Amino acid sequence: MKRDELGDLIAFLAVCEERSFTRAAARLGTSQSALSHTVKRLEERMALRLLNRTTRNVAPTDAGEKLAETLRPALDDIEARLDSLNALRDRPAGNIRITASRDAAHTILFPKVAALMREYPDITIEISVDQRFTDIVAERFDAGVRLGESVEKDMIAVRIGPDLRMLVVGSPDYLARNGRPEVPDDLTHHTCINLRLPTLGGLYAWELGKDGRNINVRVEGQFTCSDPDLVIEAAVAGLGLCCLPDTHLQSGIDSGKLVPVMQEWCPSFPGYHLYYPSRLQTSPAFALLVERVRWRG
Repeated sequence: MKRDELGDLIAFLAVCEERSFTRAAARLGTSQSALSHTVKRLEERMALRLLNRTTRNVAPTDAGEKLAETLRPALDDIEARLDSLNALRDRPAGNIRITASRDAAHTILFPKVAALMREYPDITIEISVDQRFTDIVAERFDAGVRLGESVEKDMIAVRIGPDLRMLVVGSPDYLARNGRPEVPDDLTHHTCINLRLPTLGGLYAWELGKDGRNINVRVEGQFTCSDPDLVIEAAVAGLGLCCLPDTHLQSGIDSGKLVPVMQEWCPSFPGYHLYYPSRLQTSPAFALLVERVRWRG
């Protein structure tokens, strides 16, 4: 294989994974036109159509998908072996890509990786903030961050934060006007603020429980929003009760703008975990990252 042919294959795989010439070009640090020319050259050399192109989408053909399935493990192995060479350096080095939700990225992940990058300037870290459940293997991330209960069984999971609780809160003004709910059934008589889930688009059913009894409560009210910060603003403004993770609500509770209710119905659950494939050959840089973000209690 000629040297430029390997580059063509890497370019094709990037387009195949990103489903976009624009995003793939940004990922590879090249222009869209140059990338399009590269893929076209590969198709001509192989005498096969590898990608179906429309104005809105790029998708692999059957031949393209088979080629991508062949390339992924081979290139992953090359990348892992190159990363392992970093062990020969005096200081850990290399690039680490992580996908995480906005809350986890801001409150837990970034403060720790910022300190790591200051100490080790040869380590580069990319955090992709995304609320959806990302296939880290298919999208070539080194690791992802999810709540412990959501991590797939075939992944290695490392706790990076404390247990969390979903708390029900309201403003002092709202509670003075409407009273405090004591049990989940009381919520039917209250105005509640709905959170629309960004992953599936449905409304979040409030997850409550006590003495081993878990229930999901569908609530109703005037206001619905997909942004937790706006949900909190609405609760502070007295527009109803809301139910969000305690990490989102703590500052409002500490300031007295929000008051927790039904706390005995708000059990804790496993917090954020860093997860990665069990077959991953971890580089010294990645192993160092895992140790730095590990929750110590």
